[in-house]
Amino acid sequence: MDNCIFCKILRGEIPSTKVYEDEKYYAFRDINPQAKEHILVIPKCHVKNVAQADEALLGGLFYTAARIAENLGLNEGFRLITNCGKHGAQSVEHLHVHILGGEQLGEDMNGKR
Repeated sequence: MDNCIFCKILRGEIPSTKVYEDEKYYAFRDINPQAKEHILVIPKCHVKNVAQADEALLGGLFYTAARIAENLGLNEGFRLITNCGKHGAQSVEHLHVHILGGEQLGEDMNGKR
């Protein structure tokens, strides 16, 4: 998708700090971190949101996010978040998962305590 910010990152038009990449997924550091570690994991194909994705893509996305968290040493735990649609506060219409961790997170689901 031409105007999608995540697609522009994938095409190298917008810089990012890469954490992980394989043939299907790309992960990079969030520019406005909500925790000590805040990574975004996106599929390389443009899918609008979790409701538009198939089982294989979602399973691979969450599996990849868990492996990235493990590689980052988030052994005490981490949070995976995906927002879906306007009421779910999805700010970029490209499926993505946030990995939050590296510190004790609050119970309010917003990241830091």
